Amino acid sequence: MTRLLLDTCAVIDLITSLQATDLEFYDVIDDPSVMLFASFETARELVVHFNNKTLLSKHWQSARQMLISIEQDYGIEFLPLRRDTAFTYADLRLNEEQDHRDPSDHVIIAHAITEHLTLLSSDQKFAFYRNQGLDLLEY
Repeated sequence: MTRLLLDTCAVIDLITSLQATDLEFYDVIDDPSVMLFASFETARELVVHFNNKTLLSKHWQSARQMLISIEQDYGIEFLPLRRDTAFTYADLRLNEEQDHRDPSDHVIIAHAITEHLTLLSSDQKFAFYRNQGLDLLEY
């Protein structure tokens, strides 16, 4: 069984069918042997997007309803952040060469490393973190 942690962009691409035009993305997501997870940090980012009246707010009546739908309709389990993730986050060497300063990305990367999950993302800056233990699947 493959366990994937979806980056926020991957969750948004999945639920809106906007950017993920790569058929391999859907092959991976739709594979019944793949378990899908998202970080609590992704849930937080999605709620912020919803509350800022982005595209997500056109699909659901409330942020809570959106999160429930993501779990039930897409089979994505939101994982809590644990103490170990905070220490991985604290030790993470940042991708300064590409000016990667997004703290939410860093939390999600640390979460994937800590939980030994493959991170699915389209973010080009994430490859830098492979040498720190990140198992990355890019689309």
